[in-house]
Amino acid sequence: MTTGTVRRTPRLRGAKETSTAVFRAAGSSTGELAGALSTALPALVLLLLLLLTAVLSLVGIGLPLVRPALGALHALARRERRRLARRGLDIIAPDPPPRHARAGLVHPTTRREMRWLLQHASAGLLLALTGIALPVLAVRDTAFPLYWRFAPKDTTAASIGIGTAHTWLDAIAVSLLGIGWIALILGATPALARLQAKPALRLLAADPDTDDLSARILELTASRAAALDAHAAELRRIERALHDGSQNRLISVTVLLGAAHRRLAREPDHAAEVVDLLERAHSAAEQALAELRGVSRSILPPVLEAQGLAGALTGLAADCAVPCRTDVDVPTRCAVSAEATAYFVVAEALTNIAKHSGAHRAAVSVRGDGAHLRLTITDDGRGGADEGGGSGLTGIRRRVEALDGTLSLASPAGGPTTLEVVLPCGQ
Repeated sequence: MTTGTVRRTPRLRGAKETSTAVFRAAGSSTGELAGALSTALPALVLLLLLLLTAVLSLVGIGLPLVRPALGALHALARRERRRLARRGLDIIAPDPPPRHARAGLVHPTTRREMRWLLQHASAGLLLALTGIALPVLAVRDTAFPLYWRFAPKDTTAASIGIGTAHTWLDAIAVSLLGIGWIALILGATPALARLQAKPALRLLAADPDTDDLSARILELTASRAAALDAHAAELRRIERALHDGSQNRLISVTVLLGAAHRRLAREPDHAAEVVDLLERAHSAAEQALAELRGVSRSILPPVLEAQGLAGALTGLAADCAVPCRTDVDVPTRCAVSAEATAYFVVAEALTNIAKHSGAHRAAVSVRGDGAHLRLTITDDGRGGADEGGGSGLTGIRRRVEALDGTLSLASPAGGPTTLEVVLPCGQ
């Protein structure tokens, strides 16, 4: 009987990667839900303290507690911002309220933090407890057939308090309930984690009506830092390309030409060997020239100047390994920096699609209104794209933020993936 190596088909690999992404997202979301308990429980205690302070203030003995209570509120809000920042959800903090009790009490930031406290101490606490309870229920019920024989006869079988187990069939039924808990964890916990973070993202951030200037300063500071990082990364890339590629080729040309000159001077009759050395030098020079052209194109693609953004993106789509459709509607030319960034965003995105997505089709849509350039890149692949997974999305975000643009990514497990980028035209 002949044996051979069984190779996994792309469909099986895609299913494995999708399931891995689902389990990873569920595990991360469950941890995020449970982690909110570190601020939800203090929020409940603080809410009760504030209610007590309000009641005591009516009779005049709670006024000294107002300032410490407000300080505790602001400290808890800062703690929640730091917790969410560790999850990658950066929140621009608003202007700090004044330290005076009466002025701080009526400050807009205090009012917004009060609303967050009420929601986090109620619904947020419930969601945190859910994040802890669901894994416990899943383990308890799924493993029930392993220990039900050792449990007391009057012990409730299911974790939800229904029935007792007298037979193996009853134990297996409880185990099926545990599988249901697992399915609930996989399907619902990402949405529950987003729901839990939503009040903080809305209420603990700078108020757009009162903190526009400070928020804008922070955004410009971040975009400047991103521009410097992107510039430094580009210089490192060009240096590596020149040092590891073109420089080595040119050194090889120099060595071969020197060897040919010395051979011809010593042995004029060995013309064939000299010709071979010259041919090798010529080949190395052509390769160095090709690499130099590649480096110069990566700095600013000549196709943008010759054919415009529409022609350049059409060329990228034609070279993509995945069938790609382009739809470009940009009535006027944008700044060179904006068009170059749009070109590199599409090039990197199509490379990611070809390498990682397992997609059968892709589409690039570009719209321009004179003020902004909006790019939408979609594919029908397996989804689960993650900026932290080494897929090049971090580099794309840096390029976009360097121009004060925005990037949003929607890539649920199973697909499709949609990448949207908005760039200022910057005439």
